[in-house]
Amino acid sequence: MPDPADVAVVVVNWNSGDLLTRCLRSVVEGAGDARIEIVVVDNASRDGSADRAVEAIPRAPVTLVRNAVNRGFGAAANQGIAASSAPFVFLLNPDAMVLAGTMGGFAKIAGEHPRAGAIGCLTRNPDGSIYPSARRVPSLPGAVAHSFLDPFFPNNRWTRAYTMADWDRRSERRVDWVSGSSVLLRRDALDRVGVFDERYFMYVEDVDLCTRLRAAGWEVWYSPELEVEHEVGSVTRGSKRMTLEHSKSAYTYFRKFRGTGWRRVLLPLARVTLRARAELVSRRRGDV
Repeated sequence: MPDPADVAVVVVNWNSGDLLTRCLRSVVEGAGDARIEIVVVDNASRDGSADRAVEAIPRAPVTLVRNAVNRGFGAAANQGIAASSAPFVFLLNPDAMVLAGTMGGFAKIAGEHPRAGAIGCLTRNPDGSIYPSARRVPSLPGAVAHSFLDPFFPNNRWTRAYTMADWDRRSERRVDWVSGSSVLLRRDALDRVGVFDERYFMYVEDVDLCTRLRAAGWEVWYSPELEVEHEVGSVTRGSKRMTLEHSKSAYTYFRKFRGTGWRRVLLPLARVTLRARAELVSRRRGDV
């Protein structure tokens, strides 16, 4: 009987083409001394990417979960978590790949921080620049200002505060939340606070989970021990639906966690502003 895995790598796939194969190969090559199990949850892809990827890495058995419909990121990630058994789950987007460091080394970082429920890694854009994948949770007014201004004036003070733009990401630190595109989750923590809230079809479910982890006494960390490259939005770019889903998810989060007391009066304004922002961004980019 094979030894149990140290890390379960869960990848949610939707029409990712050959990027998924590249992703899984990088995971196998970047395992280090960790025993890994791989779970791919395919959200009703039509391009055959999941089958091609599984066939391309026969030396690393992959559990393939097929969905008849696109269930969204959070629900599919939950399926992958449930289909695995390792004490740590590493979520990785199919359009991302491991660049430096190893799964074994990253799991050791988790061992050094026993209260860490989630640990994000250093994320690079394809041009080598660092993507701000670890961030603060803004206030409701700050979130509205960031959402509305960032597509047009990315260096505004609300966006800089939200993305922690003055931090170079070269050091470990505790943060409010880390991106679900590449994050190590502790199964013990998930067992206590729950997995992703499936009301979010896509986007912000990672902020929600990190918020619940911190509220329950767990910590959220960032570490540059592992580096990934992520082609952010490569699959969803140009989709008006996904732009609208982002604004819908942002509103769902703030209604859930910030829509109490006097802040309730701000919710209608937030909803209208976020929807208007989505429409403006979609028109500017020519989303279809």
